[in-house]
Amino acid sequence: MAPGSEINKASKLKTLLLKYRAEIGKVVALDLNAANVIKLDFSQANALLTTEALQQTETFDKLVNQMLQEKEAVAGIGGYLENRIIYRRSNLFEETEPRSMHLGIDIWTAGGTSVFAPLPGLVHSFQNNASFGDYGPTIILQHQLEDLIFYTLYGHLNVACLEDLKEGQTIEKGQRIAAFGPFPENGDWPPHLHFQLITDLKGMRGDFPGVCKPSEKESFATSCPDPNLILQSRHL
Repeated sequence: MAPGSEINKASKLKTLLLKYRAEIGKVVALDLNAANVIKLDFSQANALLTTEALQQTETFDKLVNQMLQEKEAVAGIGGYLENRIIYRRSNLFEETEPRSMHLGIDIWTAGGTSVFAPLPGLVHSFQNNASFGDYGPTIILQHQLEDLIFYTLYGHLNVACLEDLKEGQTIEKGQRIAAFGPFPENGDWPPHLHFQLITDLKGMRGDFPGVCKPSEKESFATSCPDPNLILQSRHL
C-alpha cells in the first residue's frame, strides 16, 4: 500500500472508531478508567529498570508488582510509541539500530485475566511466537466498520487459547478469546497483554512487529494507530 493510502486509511479508521465509540466493548476484565489502574513507564526515565532487574523474568515480574503495589494499583497500562529499554533483555530486538519503539498498548496485571473481542470480527490468524522475548501465543482478529477492514492483535496470551481456534472463525463482540498467559509460556514476560491496532498486515499471519526502530516510528505509527481509540482509558 502506498504511503498516502496508508495515511488515508489510518485517518479513516480513527474517524470510524470515534464515530462508533459507544459500541466498542472492553478488551480486558478490568475497568481501565478506575483509580486503581495507573500508567507505567518502561523508558529510560524509569531508574528501577536496571539490567539486573530485567535479566530474570521472575525478578522483572516482582518489579512490575512493586510498581503497582506502591501506587495501590491492580493494573498498569501504557507504552504506545514509548521508546523502551526493556527490550535489551532479549536478542530478538538487537539489530544495527535496535528495535525499541513500542507500537501497542500493554496492560500489566495478573496472569489468567480474561481477554475479550471489543468488536465483532473473524479470526484472521494465530500462532505461538515462542522465542524468548517474543509475543508467545498470539491472536489477530479482522474487523470491519462500514467499508473499512482493520485488525487487532493480542500478544502474550495463554497457550490453551489457541487450541480450538480456526482461521475465518466468527468472533462476537464481547466473546472471551483468551487470558493473560503466565511466564514462560507468554514469551517469558511478566503477565501482560500487548494490544495493537493495525491497518495493514503486509501479508503477515499470526505475527506482526510490535516494536520498531526509532527511525521507523513515523511509518509504523501510520499503520499502527493509537490502540487507545479502542481501549478508551483516561490514563493515556
